[in-house]
Amino acid sequence: MNITLHSLIALNLSLLLQLLCLAVVIFIDKYINKDKRKILLQNVILIFSIVIVTQFETFCQEDNSMVFMRLISSMYCYIVRPVVIVLFIRLLTEDKRPWILAIINLMVYSTALYSDLSFTITKDNHFSRGPLGYTCHIVSGILLVWLVVLSVKEYKNEKKIISVIPAVIACIIAICVGFDVSGMFDTSISFQTVALVTGALFYYFWLHLQFIKKHDKALEDEKRIEIMMSQIQPHFLFNTLSTIQALCLTDPKKAFALAEKFGRYLRINIGALDKNELIPFEKEFEHTRVYSEIEITRFPNIRIDYDIEDDNFELPALTLQPIVENAIRHGVRIRKAGSIWITVKTESGFHVITVRDNGKGFDVEKLKTSEEEHFGLKTIKDRLNTLCGGELTVESVIDVGTTVTVKIPCMEKDDESDLR
Repeated sequence: MNITLHSLIALNLSLLLQLLCLAVVIFIDKYINKDKRKILLQNVILIFSIVIVTQFETFCQEDNSMVFMRLISSMYCYIVRPVVIVLFIRLLTEDKRPWILAIINLMVYSTALYSDLSFTITKDNHFSRGPLGYTCHIVSGILLVWLVVLSVKEYKNEKKIISVIPAVIACIIAICVGFDVSGMFDTSISFQTVALVTGALFYYFWLHLQFIKKHDKALEDEKRIEIMMSQIQPHFLFNTLSTIQALCLTDPKKAFALAEKFGRYLRINIGALDKNELIPFEKEFEHTRVYSEIEITRFPNIRIDYDIEDDNFELPALTLQPIVENAIRHGVRIRKAGSIWITVKTESGFHVITVRDNGKGFDVEKLKTSEEEHFGLKTIKDRLNTLCGGELTVESVIDVGTTVTVKIPCMEKDDESDLR
């Protein structure tokens, strides 16, 4: 047994062991998307078969009595390699059009059974490429370009460096195919086979990194929501209960009315405060209105005017109410005649919510660095962007007042409702 044969056996065992270990890990990894895990597992099995069949083909080259078996094994490898790339593409998109190229490739190389259109194995066991002999390479090249384009699109959408991993894999496979076609290297195992094994490994890493990214983001959102709830709820509940307690001694009827409003606030809204999902604007507005009435009871110098032209849309829970709360707590409570104007309308394809007050105002630049006083606004801004693609802007002039504007893109269903 010479050194070359030793190296060949070691390389093949290395590839097969990598694929076996990867298959086990993919099978037991429940964190990856179920459908993508299934596709990747299928791909690993196909690549495993390519490694085995390729070596069987090499063995057949040494025996002139196995011409037909060499023909079948060569045909199998030519047919399956583009399928592997198609499955890589399927991890990025549900588009089924790449399968058309794989089917065309299959039809071309199936002709090897009865013609030399794609290739043939001569009686003396020599490989002879036919006029369509490079179909596999052309189809694989088109599929690799397709894979790169999809990767670039995903990078533009995600703006994350991990999105380029599929493109890097496609380039590695393309380079290895180039080495195989060039004939510069005399090897018993193709560079493309090695590249496919590497690609499967990196795709697994890519899928797992996607899960980690989504998981970390979910934890971050949950943490922010918890912090926001801990800031908004305790002081409001405590102050309202304190007000009711004080009114019980001075104005029992007013205390009774306030307790009724407070009970309605809790009954209708408190159950939705810990949900990271969109709710109807009407529900958020009711939450805000009841909150405002309670605060007006505590601070009679405050007046709130509403101009609601648009209420047929959804938004994240705790969007409007914290903005109004900030306007009251940090703005108009110090005024003898504090006013807040709330308007909601549709404008240029957006649901626009504006909360304007004549409070004390503040330096907007400090808003970007403040970690406490305006934490609620920052959290609202992040949740708007994450949950519905919305945005929040703040304009403020010291001793004049503050305007907070929320813009939520109109959805298709909103447009259909308007038409009806």
